[in-house]
Amino acid sequence: MFKRLVLPAALLAISAQVQADEGQWQPYQLPQLKAELKKIGISIPAEKLADLSKHPMSAIVSTGGCSASFVSNEGLIVTNHHCAYDAIQRNSSAKKNYINDGFLAKTRAEELPAGESTRIYITDKVDNVTKEITQGLGANLSGRERREQIQSRIKKLIADCEQDKAYRCSVPSFHRGLEYYRIRQMMIRDVRLVYAPPDMIGNYGGDIDNFEWPRHTGDFSFIRAYVGKDGRPADPSPDNVPYKSKDFLVVSAEGIKNGDPILLAGYPGRTSRYKLPSEIRFARDTDYPVRAAEMLADIATIEAATKGNADDEVRYASVVKGINNRLKKTQGLIDGFARKDIAAIKDGQDAAFRNWLIGSSKTPAEAKGLLAKLDAIIAEDMALSQEELAYGVATNSDLFNSARALYRLAIEKEKPNAQRESGYQERDLAFIKGRLSRLEQSFVSKVDQARLQAALQRYAKMAKHPQGLDALLPSVEAAADLYQKTQLTDTAKRLAWMEKDRAAFQQSDDAFIQLALKLHDIGMSLENRRKEVDGQLDFIIPQYMEAVIAWKKSEGKPVYPDANSTLRVTYGTVGSYSPRDGVTKGPFTTVEGIAEKHTGKDPFIAPSNLLAAIREQRYGVFKDPILGTVPVDFLTSADTTGGNSGSAVMNKRGELIGLNFDSTYESITKDWYFDPKITRAIHMDIRYMLWVMKEVDHADNILKEMTIKYPRGVSNKK
Repeated sequence: MFKRLVLPAALLAISAQVQADEGQWQPYQLPQLKAELKKIGISIPAEKLADLSKHPMSAIVSTGGCSASFVSNEGLIVTNHHCAYDAIQRNSSAKKNYINDGFLAKTRAEELPAGESTRIYITDKVDNVTKEITQGLGANLSGRERREQIQSRIKKLIADCEQDKAYRCSVPSFHRGLEYYRIRQMMIRDVRLVYAPPDMIGNYGGDIDNFEWPRHTGDFSFIRAYVGKDGRPADPSPDNVPYKSKDFLVVSAEGIKNGDPILLAGYPGRTSRYKLPSEIRFARDTDYPVRAAEMLADIATIEAATKGNADDEVRYASVVKGINNRLKKTQGLIDGFARKDIAAIKDGQDAAFRNWLIGSSKTPAEAKGLLAKLDAIIAEDMALSQEELAYGVATNSDLFNSARALYRLAIEKEKPNAQRESGYQERDLAFIKGRLSRLEQSFVSKVDQARLQAALQRYAKMAKHPQGLDALLPSVEAAADLYQKTQLTDTAKRLAWMEKDRAAFQQSDDAFIQLALKLHDIGMSLENRRKEVDGQLDFIIPQYMEAVIAWKKSEGKPVYPDANSTLRVTYGTVGSYSPRDGVTKGPFTTVEGIAEKHTGKDPFIAPSNLLAAIREQRYGVFKDPILGTVPVDFLTSADTTGGNSGSAVMNKRGELIGLNFDSTYESITKDWYFDPKITRAIHMDIRYMLWVMKEVDHADNILKEMTIKYPRGVSNKK
């Protein structure tokens, strides 16, 4: 291998020439951004922002897929409406439809369970464990051997960390495997729905407005974390008490204006800023178009199968919403790649990097060899992902996926816990049970059958099929029989299989269990091939990333790891943008825009009491002095992505002024390339939330619980 160009410790240094607004920073990096934060007007000391035990970072939490924050010392949490949508949907029925009507618990006793698998994660400790993961891994290991050794070390570090059962630990990689950090999080597992506005507010504009600007969505909901009487996480119980959160965010109704600085903290999901040009072209030309077509077809199947049945529509509301959101983002990426040739931009950057690497290396031949190996394994990775996608399409059934997971669990339980595959250890059983139980509220046999049959037809037309799979799959016609010969539709019987051994599965005549057994070897073959490829990537990519970071720093460019669902901080300013020539879009929308969009037809149906409040201009202290009305949503230049939904948007003092919930359509490609001219994140203005709570839904009990900083000295106690 070529001579190492950068030591891991050197990653702690950031060039002084950081590009404003770009970067999803790990908290420990913030002191090195002190000058940038001060420049835009952030008054919180950077050292305080880096301390997870201090305000405001100690108030920022994750729901496992979204971000959120404590807003009282009684475990009250605010997040997006779409982040609480599962909880809203699971408590809804055609007769008691909280999606349409909204929900407000006036007392603690009225709060509803958010769901068996709903969790709140509070990050309290982060340790660099790179040496423990990578030290001593020889260059002669096969990819699969390397991958399994890394996973074994990760599992040991996690087991050591989880001696205290109050915590859930993880060891994600950063910079594509160059660094590893062990993250400890308190995991609260009794979560309850407190308040959600009706869909007409929380999802105003629906999928039509998704990723669009201007926007008029009140994307907020409240949940509460409960623990045992000893203050420690406990299973859901009527005896539990609200979690006494160490810190919470003060809610500021003082407002913001164009040009004001903001901080945003949350758990962004995935970005791909360091991907190669070949990976961009694969996503653009092959992967994303196929995935978009799949999602579009699946949605059409679900809608056709549930049409005319209100209960079925409610059951699949959250499923359809989730697919629609991913579809809109995927299509936005496709359109963004067409609008701006990011691959060509990356070509130029990649060529400059390769020339720099070869020119800087004392052994140019080794540098060239590294790059050749990198290109080869990336090609293998992309080819394998096509087969994995095809397998997923061919098995698009909740019942099949349940049967497959149950059979795999039976096999893994034959091993000592430490040797089981991640996802099937003792620590994972509650999550498996939660997924299996969740079908109680989000599954209909005839809909699942329609999805599987339609997917089998689409699979037949796909370009790449996993070897041996076709001969084992049921025909479209035979797929219908599976649903007549299974008991997995019954929740109790489904859960009972968690306790059974491999022999019980082999002796079963349940049609879906038999199918899971038939396809098991194909699935394992794909999994083992994935381990081989990922293990080779684990060897090559860190060397590549080390060199990329050295090159970027030499040019004064920001050095931050891609998002990976861990706690990050970004910053920016409130501002407009120009998506195309001659068009400028301002940074605020107002309640008058809600009335203007109102058509009386879904998704532009505003509640009558909200329209009345607008018509009568009952704005009170939430009236913006410049806008002359109540603001709804606003734009900033913050660097966000999926997973940042629900992230706290804070002013220069760390007070809550908004909730992140989306990006503009033109910004979607920021996952691959950050363009400061057009990248804008969309946030709900906290003044709109407070106004809805006071004037529309009369959520006085929650308003009283929060600490709200009103303009002109008005107190929330009055």
